[in-house]
Amino acid sequence: MFGKPRMDSSLSALGRRLRLGVVGGGPGSFIGVTHRAAARLDDRYELVASALSSNREISCAAGLDLGVSHDRAYPNWSELIQTEVVRDDGADVIAIMTPNASHFEIADAALDAGFDVICDKPLTSSLEDAQKLVKKVRDTGLVFCLTYNYSSYPMVRQARAMVRDGVIGEIRQAQVEYIQGFLPAKADGDHEQLGWRFDPDMVGPSLVLGDIGSHSHHLARYVTGLEITSVMADVGTNVPGRVVDDYAGLLVRFENGARGTMWITSAAAGAEHGLAFRVFGDEGGLEWHQEHPNTLRHRQAGGFEHLITRRLDGTLSPEAEHASRLVIGHPEGFFEAFANLYADAADAIAARRTGTPVDPLSMDFPTVLDGAKGMKFIVASVESSRTGRWESCRLDI
Repeated sequence: MFGKPRMDSSLSALGRRLRLGVVGGGPGSFIGVTHRAAARLDDRYELVASALSSNREISCAAGLDLGVSHDRAYPNWSELIQTEVVRDDGADVIAIMTPNASHFEIADAALDAGFDVICDKPLTSSLEDAQKLVKKVRDTGLVFCLTYNYSSYPMVRQARAMVRDGVIGEIRQAQVEYIQGFLPAKADGDHEQLGWRFDPDMVGPSLVLGDIGSHSHHLARYVTGLEITSVMADVGTNVPGRVVDDYAGLLVRFENGARGTMWITSAAAGAEHGLAFRVFGDEGGLEWHQEHPNTLRHRQAGGFEHLITRRLDGTLSPEAEHASRLVIGHPEGFFEAFANLYADAADAIAARRTGTPVDPLSMDFPTVLDGAKGMKFIVASVESSRTGRWESCRLDI
């Protein structure tokens, strides 16, 4: 009665669920659980193959624990790709949720083998590798979904639709903040206890920008519909002795001349999640907080403030309705937003494989190009912090 699971699927033409192979996200991984739950939520995928750890024994054992058959719980990702590509019932899609520095090698091999790809952010750990993946996806025509999942909340898609439709007028200002407290605010001590994120060789140019700043960059672009053209940044650490950055304060300029700011940190003691945006045009503004995801504030210049919620069916934009599962305001959150990306990607993949049309609303997921633009933003921000100058974020590929 109260649920409306997404059934508008392209899988009917395919006649089966998509077969999914997962790389990374083994024991102890939060994001691995999230990816697998997202894949299951709309019944679009069947988990058939896994390579869950860089440790061979752990990888195989963890796959068996998830119900993967003995011969498809692989000891490493390369064996998974090499074996699945020649099976008659092999995987259709490879989902990647490994440390940043390994994304490129795995995604590159998966695309070469003809697999569609779903990859956790950031796309790569270097801009050069990101550009190579953009070219390969264009050359192959395969689907590549990058999991900037916050763009898949219903109220975020509602905000994007309202901006696009001119409800708040010409965009003049935008602010994004992502204020987490999950990293210790004091000296780290034993870095090995804190995982690969404290290895500069594994995270790429910036930990805080790759981990959560990339989300902020994509969210600003997604909601405003505008590219960020330049950045002035202060990137560094608040913790003495820390070898990776945990703070970024940024001024940004958008392609239409609008200005914006970003406050991004993972070391704000006591903070929970803290992702939010405020976007203002010449006729009003919009504000959203991920800790209260089912509410969007619309402020009118010289008028009333409106509180937009998911209270009734049919009152939101088609984009927001497409991303909603529950009626009469039942809360939807992180797992559902993540699942929206998996469901949209499934529709695109099934349509590509069967040569059938796809619902345009299912094509609103982040792509490899979004990932490359995010890498350009990270590189430009780090360079700006080093030089003290405005740096270009433009990426023409």
